Amino acid sequence: MVTTLQRILRWLFMRIENVFNVAFGDKLNPFYHLGTISFWQFWLLIGSGLYLYIFADTGVHDAFESVERITHDQWWAGGILRSVHRYATDGMILTMLLHLLRHFAYDRYRGFRAFSWLTGVALLWLVYIAGVNGFMLVWDKLAQFVVIAAAEWFDVLPLFNGTLIRNFLYAENVSSRLFTLLAFVHIGAPLIVGFILWVHVQRVPRARINPPPPVAAAVTVTFLLLALVKPILSQGGEADMAVVPTGIAFDWFELPVLALVYVTDPLHLWYGVLGFTALLVLTPWLPPERRGGARAQNTITFHPGDLNVSARFGETLLDAGLRQNVNLPYECRNGGCGVCKCTVVHGKVDPGLYQPSALSADDLARGKVLLCRATALEDVAIDYQASLAPKTLRDYQARVVQMEKLSDDVMQLRLELPANQRIAFKAGQYLNILLDDGQRRAFSFANPPRQDQFIELHIRLMPGGRFTTHVFETMRIGDEIRFEGPIGDFTLRESTRPIVFVAGATGFAPVKSMLEDAFQRGLTRPIHLYWGVRHRPDLYLADLPARWAREHANFHFIPVLSEANADDAWNGRTGLVHQAILDDFPELQQHEIYACGSVRMVEAIFPFLKTHGADDSACFSDAFSVSARSMAFQPRTD
Repeated sequence: MVTTLQRILRWLFMRIENVFNVAFGDKLNPFYHLGTISFWQFWLLIGSGLYLYIFADTGVHDAFESVERITHDQWWAGGILRSVHRYATDGMILTMLLHLLRHFAYDRYRGFRAFSWLTGVALLWLVYIAGVNGFMLVWDKLAQFVVIAAAEWFDVLPLFNGTLIRNFLYAENVSSRLFTLLAFVHIGAPLIVGFILWVHVQRVPRARINPPPPVAAAVTVTFLLLALVKPILSQGGEADMAVVPTGIAFDWFELPVLALVYVTDPLHLWYGVLGFTALLVLTPWLPPERRGGARAQNTITFHPGDLNVSARFGETLLDAGLRQNVNLPYECRNGGCGVCKCTVVHGKVDPGLYQPSALSADDLARGKVLLCRATALEDVAIDYQASLAPKTLRDYQARVVQMEKLSDDVMQLRLELPANQRIAFKAGQYLNILLDDGQRRAFSFANPPRQDQFIELHIRLMPGGRFTTHVFETMRIGDEIRFEGPIGDFTLRESTRPIVFVAGATGFAPVKSMLEDAFQRGLTRPIHLYWGVRHRPDLYLADLPARWAREHANFHFIPVLSEANADDAWNGRTGLVHQAILDDFPELQQHEIYACGSVRMVEAIFPFLKTHGADDSACFSDAFSVSARSMAFQPRTD
């Protein structure tokens, strides 16, 4: 039954969305922006509500009279905003219902998405309650009906047992305390809605909370026109407990439940509402379950860049990539525009549901899919158009405040941003130094994110390198440096697995940032750092990890020299760094491995480590390659 219902709803949504694509274009199709339109209507509710609250009173007779003054004496402002406030409430409930129904139709509410589904159900009921409460504040004949019907409905509950309706038997029973309570609810509910809205989007990578400007403008103009053509007015005069309200224009969109109080048993109505709510809450766990024998997690490799990310069961290629900071191209995120079209290099994917205009049958036959719709059925490799990815990097201007040679060919730079500026980065990420001709040179942050008063870089001198030669020969304290960032997803994952860090030469820089961040956060997982270099002087900060090992019982430092000679006076480990790891860890299945160094080093060690149980999804790297043209380090995240 559920499958049949979903199939019918999908058929309807696909055809309606296609019509709207023809009418508005795929980028402005309102069905692709139901969530952000709901957000926009919430902003309209807050803005108009704050204005109305300034002029509203909460006395017994003052409430109705203040609303009338707002509506008629300043119809050009308060009157219009009152109508916008009401229409935005109706609109928000409508778009949230469609948003919820659409996710149900496309089966995007199970597994890790259940969190968003549950918060969405809570939001829908809270907005509905706030809307019903808004009718009461007007204190007209319709408000009288709403208050009495709600009181009679709640009175059937054992908690109240008939006590609420006594407050409305006579006019003298109604006091200003009622309006103070109603106003408190009407302010408190939106505050809770705002908080849950923020929580609701936390599981959505790069979630947008505002629709495209043309869509936002269209929604706003629609409400303004409705306010002028069909303004919201009070119904039947001021509430009067001595007279039964008649001849009111009932709102069947927001108040149908209260109408049912008088045509069915109120207790049965409670059973129906609570049962329906329970059904919505349990929906993500109701059959049919689509998992079957599918794996809970697959690895996606994005080209260019050889970026490895893990994808949860049912997670689209786009969401998996964005969640792990891969800058992928996308626009509508609903299979309608085709911007995120990509090629499956190897592996199997489920292409999902999409508009044929976005992905033709020929495209599909050639291995093309849409990132926003396709899901991985096994480990896959995807080729995407990096040039179409949105530009999210910000430019910064910093000043060199400290230079220290850590070895003959490694310089430590400390850069300082302006006093009112900081850069929010994650330990393990990098930045691009911007040269005068637009070329870029990439270097990892060597300081932890919490020490953001400066930026620490470790620059290794490359023979013939334009920027590195400048650093060692002509750069002076006080020089200005322009850069962009932060970039990359070589960051510490949240898990309970023991960690093995592998650093080669200046690959120690991002590892230093990650380790210092881990120590500051009180990470207690076992951590081993293997720093592989050729000669002893290449361990340019060896005293630092040695000190960490003394201060942190869970940290172990193992330096390894591959070409030790007599001048090194070395009594420690020698040989290839990956062999040192395998000697210590014959079995790596339960470990996370983070490797940073040259491409040659990374490409050499991972095959060996994987033959000893290292899991693909637990191997992360930031590989440095030297461009023959520029002779500069360029990070690449695998």
